[in-house]
Amino acid sequence: MFRSLIRSDPVKPFPFVKFLSWSSLIIILASSLALSVFIANYAREAIINKNHEFALLLAENLNHQIYQRFTLPTVLGFGRIELRQEAQYERLDQVVRSTIHSFHVLDVSIYDHQGVVSYSTDQDLVGQDELADRLVASTFEHGRHSFKLKKNISSWQAMFRFSLEPDSIVLKTVYPLRAERTLGVKDEPIMGILEFHQDITSDYESVIHFQWLIIIGSFTFSLVLFFLLYMIILRTDKVLDQRIREKERLEKELHQNEKLASMGRMVASIAHEIRNPLGIIRSSSEILYNRAKKQGSADARLLEAIFDESKRLSQTVNDFLDYARPKQPKLDQVDLVRIWNELISFMGSELDKHDITLEKDFPENMHVMGDKDLLYRAFYNIFVNSLQATPRGGVIRVKITWDDAPLVVVTDTGPGFEPTMIDRYLEPFYTTKDTGTGLGLAIVAGILQNHEAGLYISNNPEGGASVQVRFSTQQNSQQSR
Repeated sequence: MFRSLIRSDPVKPFPFVKFLSWSSLIIILASSLALSVFIANYAREAIINKNHEFALLLAENLNHQIYQRFTLPTVLGFGRIELRQEAQYERLDQVVRSTIHSFHVLDVSIYDHQGVVSYSTDQDLVGQDELADRLVASTFEHGRHSFKLKKNISSWQAMFRFSLEPDSIVLKTVYPLRAERTLGVKDEPIMGILEFHQDITSDYESVIHFQWLIIIGSFTFSLVLFFLLYMIILRTDKVLDQRIREKERLEKELHQNEKLASMGRMVASIAHEIRNPLGIIRSSSEILYNRAKKQGSADARLLEAIFDESKRLSQTVNDFLDYARPKQPKLDQVDLVRIWNELISFMGSELDKHDITLEKDFPENMHVMGDKDLLYRAFYNIFVNSLQATPRGGVIRVKITWDDAPLVVVTDTGPGFEPTMIDRYLEPFYTTKDTGTGLGLAIVAGILQNHEAGLYISNNPEGGASVQVRFSTQQNSQQSR
């Protein structure tokens, strides 16, 4: 039978692998169950130990509060402690209740050296001498605290209960109530035994839920793993076809990128050839426009249109040239705060014109190694994009800070980036504006890349766009503090 499984079958391939898959399912399920039980038991012990630590801290705090707020004042005021006096009892009760408030403590009792309940939050227990068990006696004898877990329901029954009744799981803590080393007391004698009960049903219930989560998760993971193994066998014949399709797609994209690169070089060459005559047209139209405007000529509007369009076309040509032939930065120590202050000063009239508020958060200075002119242009493009996107009455925030490296953050209250297209905004020739070349952010990204800085765009949760410029930590950067 085993040889028949190994023998290949042209109609049903991989029979041995299928056999191993089903065998693996059984092994995985069994091992997952064992691992689940182990992890669940470990988690239960961890929760119980955590409650022990919490109970011990509470007991120590009770000991301290009782001694500082009751024992010392009572001895100083009355000369001795007599809980039969109503004033002393009420004072102790007030201290205990204020300390255990909101800690899920069911009751607190204090035993004297004869094992008699001298104080209890349940006054019906006061004076009884049959309640002290062996834990109380052991604590008197050895001076060590102890815990006892009381269950009103078995672990197996609790596993199959959706919710447990309150007080189903109670932790009992027995702690020696000691005098502290004050007022000449050199040792810490035991004044009595502190006993309290805490309802930890909710914590235990969380452990049970966690156990079921582990068991269900393990079985689910096992089934998913088996399903994946089985699907690998069924889809083996499709892998080669998918790889061929992926190869064809990549070749097509590569061919398209080569065409775009060739087109870019051609456009850059054309732009270089027309830049000089375009400059002559721009300067001439400006002179003629200013002259016609002074003379009040009817041709002033036409000349203004020629001048404006020549400026726009000149900017487009410059964008193409800057993208096709990026300028290499001349690295020097520059102050980002100074660059931004100059930029804001230059753009102040535009902010007033559009009734936009600028909020800035700058340190005294922030130095990086870079080209001042190129960084100014990069930040100018970012700021202008934000200004154009912000509606009248909106806010632009600029923050320069140090976060393991120099960081510049520009946010606005505009519509933000289109979430589904956010990965394309840095691509060349992509734009959402009616006018523009789509090269602005691409040029900015190129400038920052040459400065070993990253450009990151996103949307603010409260609305608006966010642009971050993070310089490299490897740069020789420093912040004056």
